[in-house]
Parts: sequence; structure tokens; C-alpha cells
Amino acid sequence: MSVLKTIFTWWNGPGLGTRIFTARNGEEVGRDDQGNIYYRSGSGAAQKRWVIYNGEPEATRIPPEWHLWMHKTVNEPPSTNPLVTRVWEREWTPNATGTKLAHSPSGALIAGGQRAATTGDYRAWSPDA
Repeated sequence: MSVLKTIFTWWNGPGLGTRIFTARNGEEVGRDDQGNIYYRSGSGAAQKRWVIYNGEPEATRIPPEWHLWMHKTVNEPPSTNPLVTRVWEREWTPNATGTKLAHSPSGALIAGGQRAATTGDYRAWSPDA
């Protein structure tokens, strides 16, 4: 059953067409910390770049340095020309939206739903005023 899943569904890994194209035309240029593998084929403006995910195919799992390369912002992949990390930069984390790690403000329903009381400088609008 898993062979059929990979052939006919994109969310269970690369499909048959991607596997064949990668085997015939792909040149591996690097891997990131999550095990995603990055490929390219061709050269110049016609160069194709793609990733084969290690696990769930979620675009937010591509680290910033590889994102720059995938979108042709930089010509050299981070495996050959790594980005300089600035002192003010945080460690990259994947998008946490929809998970228990997602940020929820204090007034959100999931956080208890209790908003802070208003201060004396607020007056609600009324059409009669």
C-alpha cells in the first residue's frame, strides 16, 4: 500500500514523476539540519531547483538560507557559501501555527478568554453621543 501512496499522493513523499526526474536530471547540492535534500538541474535562468522533504512536505520547514537559494535570491547554495549569522538573529524554528507551541495572546479563547480590563481613558462609541 505504501508504494501506491507514494505514486498517487504528493503528501506522502515525492511522487513517481518527481523520483524519476530527480534520478535522471537532479544534482544534489546539499542537505539541511532536518534531512531535507536540495537538488538542481540546468543552468542560468532556466535552472530548476527543488527539495525532497524528510517527512511532512511543509514549505515552512525550509530554513531561511535554503529559502533564499530556492527562490534564486542567491546563486550559490548554503552548502558551498553559508550565510553569516548575525548576533541578533534567533535560531530558526518551523512555523508553529496550529500546534500547541503556537503563540496565543492573553485574550484568546484558547488561553482562557479573559481580556484585561479597560482603563479609564476608554469610552465606548455610542451613536447618540
